[in-house]
Amino acid sequence: MKMKMLLTAFFAVSFGIVQAQTKPTVTDSKPTVSSTQKSFYDEIPLVSNVIEYARKHLSIRYRSGGTTTHGFDCSGFTRFCFSRFGISLPHSSAAQGHVGEAVDKDDAQPGDLILFKGHSASGSQIGHVGLITEVIGDRIKFIHSAWNGGVRYDYLHADYYQRRFVGVRRVVTMLAEK
Repeated sequence: MKMKMLLTAFFAVSFGIVQAQTKPTVTDSKPTVSSTQKSFYDEIPLVSNVIEYARKHLSIRYRSGGTTTHGFDCSGFTRFCFSRFGISLPHSSAAQGHVGEAVDKDDAQPGDLILFKGHSASGSQIGHVGLITEVIGDRIKFIHSAWNGGVRYDYLHADYYQRRFVGVRRVVTMLAEK
């Protein structure tokens, strides 16, 4: 009798685990998009996959020249995230500033690269790159590996990034070109 009860309990628990694994779950981790961006996500579902993958690496430390989960520099991080999904980027923020297609800041979408000048706002060379995760109105949120905090989120409207903003590049379309 005990064996029958144990087997019944075992199968009930096993069935519950299988059910839990197969039920779709609702999470709030999907990038926020406006109605004008919905078609972009519908056409290129890769975008949400890249962003989700990037989020899994939040708080990994900054490491100059880093390209692994032991530490990333900014371009190493974006390269690492996109390479997981078949998009090859160069390992330099300046070089990443020349791949894909240039996009006006007002047309920026999640999944686009966002580029900045280096430490000096008065310079002209690209020295930093991040991955746009959300665009709400004129607010652009991006994930990047920063020397003072590792992989983290920031907003373009912050004064530090406004002064250094260079441009936006759309690279997800490179997958379609292959």
